[in-house]
Amino acid sequence: MTFKPLLSVLAMTLAGCSLTPDYRRPEAPIPQAYPQGGAYAAPAPQRAALIDGQALFNSPALQQLLGLALENNRDLRKALLNVAAYRAQYRIQGSALLPDIAIDGAAARARTPADLSSTGDQVTGADNSLQIGLTRYELDVWGRIRGLDRSALQTYLASEETQRSVRIGLVAEVAVAYLTWQTDQQLLAVTRSTLANYQHNLQLIQSSNAAGTASDLDVRQARTLVFSAQGQVQAYTRQVAQDANGLRLLLGTNIPARLPVADLDAQTLTPIPAGLPADLLRQRPDIRAAEHQLLAADANIGAARAAFFPSITLTAGAGTASSQLNGLFDSGSQSWSFIPQIHLPIFTGGRLGASLDYAKIQQEIGVVNYEQVIQSAFREVADGLAAMGTWDAQLKSQQDLVRASDEYTRMALQRYDEGVDNYLTLLDAQRQLLSARQKLLNDQLAKWCAHIQLYKALGGGWTEKRA
Repeated sequence: MTFKPLLSVLAMTLAGCSLTPDYRRPEAPIPQAYPQGGAYAAPAPQRAALIDGQALFNSPALQQLLGLALENNRDLRKALLNVAAYRAQYRIQGSALLPDIAIDGAAARARTPADLSSTGDQVTGADNSLQIGLTRYELDVWGRIRGLDRSALQTYLASEETQRSVRIGLVAEVAVAYLTWQTDQQLLAVTRSTLANYQHNLQLIQSSNAAGTASDLDVRQARTLVFSAQGQVQAYTRQVAQDANGLRLLLGTNIPARLPVADLDAQTLTPIPAGLPADLLRQRPDIRAAEHQLLAADANIGAARAAFFPSITLTAGAGTASSQLNGLFDSGSQSWSFIPQIHLPIFTGGRLGASLDYAKIQQEIGVVNYEQVIQSAFREVADGLAAMGTWDAQLKSQQDLVRASDEYTRMALQRYDEGVDNYLTLLDAQRQLLSARQKLLNDQLAKWCAHIQLYKALGGGWTEKRA
């Protein structure tokens, strides 16, 4: 009778032993579809999937800036280095599954005084050895090391998703910063043009006042417009400089010269398909990272459970030993050792139980975190869809207000020139026109920022799938 088949079955059984709980993805605590109603665009059947967000932007200038940011931004570099660090940690942990084999050589000489020697004479001895051996290799019978290895793998994969999240966030931040910079430049240009018009009107009114056809009150009212516009010019000048500084920080390098000015009236981003399915959220990198962390927590539970069971370690070596260095390879100098050890924990002061409780609590925290991330993501997407469903109508209303204010200003100027109304009416019309033009630019910026935030909320973009 041979024990070889029995030993093979036993080895296979032990190798497959795992105390890690079976993973079941938690139910997403969100509806199956996004909200509907007056704030949302009419849903349409869509099959959509995420795409690289850079393809979402149509502006050549913005594409150029995004390329610079992805190459030079320091936050993204740190995220990439973190991924490399977690990859190295995973490789370190994985090495525990394999035995360490080393070659050790030693040469020692010692002198024993006569009064300590068993022969009564001083003794000078030598001990030379050369061995190749297995250094304390643990048999992973209960899956403890495999559990730690899986935990390290999932942590590494989570860091990759975190890096993707940083990348998506950087793309969104650069896009918002660039459009804000361009908008503030347009606001500065509009305010400067209006200031020049106010100054021209002030000169005319001063001339009319000198001729006795305009009152001192008219002059003072005209000056208030000039002073107000001068203050706004300085504010926008400062804001444009600060916008450039912020964009430069995001790029990690200087802003290229001669970038084309963005036209906020033109389409800057790829249109969003209506009726995006809610399961797109599972592609968000922060949700995927949370799930990897949950898987790591499950693996840690398995490792904590395995710590209750006996551990078996092997130490072995083979080589030669001799009192003379030149006798290491002589006949009869061979040596070997084989030292199996078993460790069975009996009393640990509650450490193992507390470790298991901690692992289970961390797994529960991971479930809560996973659900919370999904709920936050759903809210962000729903808010973005509500914004995109209402901004077009709001912009049209603001454009109508600008046209109406422009007509009102022309009529007020005509009536003032004809002496029908006083300058206060014209003053009010001019203020309203400038405010309406500025708000239109800010509303256009807000629309595109909402579009970009929706891109970010969806995890980096979208495209329609062909059936």
